[in-house]
Amino acid sequence: MIPSKFLIGLLLIGIVVGLGGIAPAYACGASTNCTIGSRSYRIALPDGHDGETPIGAIIYAHGYKGSAKGVMGNKSLRGLAESLGVALIAAQSVGAVWDLPGSPGKDTYRGIDEFAYFDALIEDAATRFSIDPSKLLMTGFSAGGMMVWELACKRSQSFAGFAPISGTFWQPEPRTCPSPAASVIHIHGNRDTVVPLTGRRIADARQGNVQKVLTMYQRHGDFGPAEPYPAQNLNCTRRKNDAGKFLDFCLFEGGHEIRTEYVRHAWEQVWAR
Repeated sequence: MIPSKFLIGLLLIGIVVGLGGIAPAYACGASTNCTIGSRSYRIALPDGHDGETPIGAIIYAHGYKGSAKGVMGNKSLRGLAESLGVALIAAQSVGAVWDLPGSPGKDTYRGIDEFAYFDALIEDAATRFSIDPSKLLMTGFSAGGMMVWELACKRSQSFAGFAPISGTFWQPEPRTCPSPAASVIHIHGNRDTVVPLTGRRIADARQGNVQKVLTMYQRHGDFGPAEPYPAQNLNCTRRKNDAGKFLDFCLFEGGHEIRTEYVRHAWEQVWAR
């Protein structure tokens, strides 16, 4: 005979499932690494996500000496993703910074395939967490913004839009990009002295000139003339092309900083149409 307590337990489980199911248990998340080969990332899902319904995601590249753990500790970013009903995915570099061409120090650029890492991250998140690969915003701050520009140039089809914040290419800036033009919202402080709009020298390297990069991308995507548009706490202009993509340049009053409202602005611009 089956014990009555066991039967009651089964009945209670059935009731919970009938009322909407039990939240899925994951092997990784906001407080533990999701491993993909030798690399990892972290993810925070909206409360109540059933693990099956496809949802979009904000993928965030941290700055110099940052970490996925640190991004997940940002309550403001977590709150933004929650309010939008999307996941927040924090990418993780190998070491203190992303491995990008032109970086300072002869031994800094190690030839790590960051593009293969982001390819794997997207595939893994789509498989494990039902992340919709057609609804991804790639953003990042400072050195993370540099990573965003690299992805916009070489992996444009992998994301719906890109929002580099206070970061650009290292010199020499590319003359063009190998992948088709995407929608890009570049956000920068007008008094930034860490990554100035004109760039600065660091050891044997130099940061790129933001205006030179925007001009290159304008030609690459055949974007039209710049037209201002209203934005809270941002001075923005937009260029459009015949493919329906746009190139925004948004300045704010301030230095080397990021605010969650800038990420919200980028998300809303990408999904406004």
